[in-house]
Amino acid sequence: MNEPSPRASRLALTAGILAIMVVGGGGFLLGQRSSQERQTAKTPVIVAPVPSPSPTVGATRVLGRADILALAAEAADATARGDAMPASVGDSVGKPFTLSLPFGCDGPADADSKTAMRWRYDDAAGALRLDVSPITWSPSEWFAGDAASNAETIEGFWIARPWTRSEACPASRTPAVPMGAEPVTLAGQTVAIGQVFGAGGARQGRRDGKAYSSVLRMDRADFDGRQGLVLRLSGRLGSGSKDLPVACRQPGGAEQRPVCLVFVVLDELAIVDPVTDKALATWTAGSLTD
Repeated sequence: MNEPSPRASRLALTAGILAIMVVGGGGFLLGQRSSQERQTAKTPVIVAPVPSPSPTVGATRVLGRADILALAAEAADATARGDAMPASVGDSVGKPFTLSLPFGCDGPADADSKTAMRWRYDDAAGALRLDVSPITWSPSEWFAGDAASNAETIEGFWIARPWTRSEACPASRTPAVPMGAEPVTLAGQTVAIGQVFGAGGARQGRRDGKAYSSVLRMDRADFDGRQGLVLRLSGRLGSGSKDLPVACRQPGGAEQRPVCLVFVVLDELAIVDPVTDKALATWTAGSLTD
């Protein structure tokens, strides 16, 4: 038997070492890759939560005709029952409102008309004439005792046809039909809106019997008039007796429907063409006395 030479032994030894290194290295790489795959598979994917938007305080809702009539109805009900005003009535103080009062629905007024809210087109002058006169009440008509002594006058407007929420002239004019032998007695004004002026207080916004009047030069063709005009009042609900926004009375006794006044602080008064929704004349808080 031939014995391996030293050179052959060294080559065999080197080949064995290389084989071991190749196998070991491959195993190491496979093991590392397997370990990484296991680690990747076991590690959950963490998704950062998206922060919820901070809650925003919504804008205060502006009260309209329906809200004001509902407030007056709630106060009238409490008055008719002889109960204290509910908290929901008192909580309305300070809330913003916009109220539209249609007028001149039956057409232009005569030149010598004394109607509180009227319009007419002056053909000779080629101008539209607008006149809106506030109603003036004595505080004693709505307040009693000390509350009346702290107020000097109340100025405002009746809300015509308080049985409807519509802020436009009626679409049709149905002729009145008698309902029996006795003449029909139409309901009187039952809801008003007004501003209280204290004795010795600021006179800003106070009219003292002076109408809101404006003369607009325009062609007759530029004004329709068939839908009348709108008096648009904006401001916030005020307070009268006992810091309440409504006062109701029954001068005719318990069988009479309560007549109510909603107290306000006016910021703006405008006469608007309902066809175009364009303000024909505007008086702001600083010019309500002009």
